Amino acid sequence: MKRWRYFKFLLLIVLVVVSYHLFNDKIKSSSESKSRNPFLCSSDIHHRNWPNLMTMLPETLPFGTLSTERHFQAALDNLKNCDLPNQLKNLPYLHCIVVGNGGVLRNSSLGKKINTYNVIIRLNNGPVIGYENDVGNKTTFRFCYPESIFNDRNEFDANTTMVFVPFKSIDLRWLKEMLLKKKVSLRGFWKKTPMELIYKNSQIRILNPSIVQKAAFHLLKLPKVVTWPKPPQYPTTGIIAISMALTMCDKIHIAGFKYDAKNPNSTLHYYGNETMKAMKKMLYHNITAEQALLTKLKSSKTIFDLTENF
Repeated sequence: MKRWRYFKFLLLIVLVVVSYHLFNDKIKSSSESKSRNPFLCSSDIHHRNWPNLMTMLPETLPFGTLSTERHFQAALDNLKNCDLPNQLKNLPYLHCIVVGNGGVLRNSSLGKKINTYNVIIRLNNGPVIGYENDVGNKTTFRFCYPESIFNDRNEFDANTTMVFVPFKSIDLRWLKEMLLKKKVSLRGFWKKTPMELIYKNSQIRILNPSIVQKAAFHLLKLPKVVTWPKPPQYPTTGIIAISMALTMCDKIHIAGFKYDAKNPNSTLHYYGNETMKAMKKMLYHNITAEQALLTKLKSSKTIFDLTENF
């Protein structure tokens, strides 16, 4: 009898947990359908203390806020805005282009065409100055994380919104320290990060981790649990940017996502001298899955590629 009661008690706990997550997902999807805003606000952070055994990987960084709520809140407390920039709020139609950093853009002469879109999304530290003829000179959103952020003040654009993508808790600590202009700790980063921001607080937004979750598990179908010694897999910044575009844009074009994978000596980026050999070092990304996804999205006319025939 005691075992039966214990079993019913455990069953009740499981039902409560499952119901909670289903209800939470339903509310989350409903709120996403009513708003184009892909950025995290304080109201999106839900403090939950579930036992570790019931904690799902997709709810922790970079896919969710679970266990890092206070870090997100500390960063948000020092930002002035968490919604879309004013110039986009009243636009009835958002025609977006996500500009990748692929070498296919070199000598493409697509700059004027790219500048015609009312939302131009760029990635990491892909430069504009000196490459205007190929990539344009307007930027609506610039995706980055601490190791990929611009520190060249010549690239500053007052009309750009920096979209911060945190992959680990120290990324949020770094952002908070930068916003407060405190001494920045560089411990835990795989590459030296800038010591100051070229963007004003009003230009910075934190991407809602649900966008990364959508990119990883809905679009790319990446495994939710990876066993050691295999490294965890994350979407590239480019796929995350496309995931955001799918959330907020009415029509989506891309450029610069095409790579010559068969030629290891071909140019990786439209800038610099890195070659395709560098792709082999990307242990945390599934480039094959990402290229297959792009092919699928283009075939279904969900997105359109300006460099498809280059």
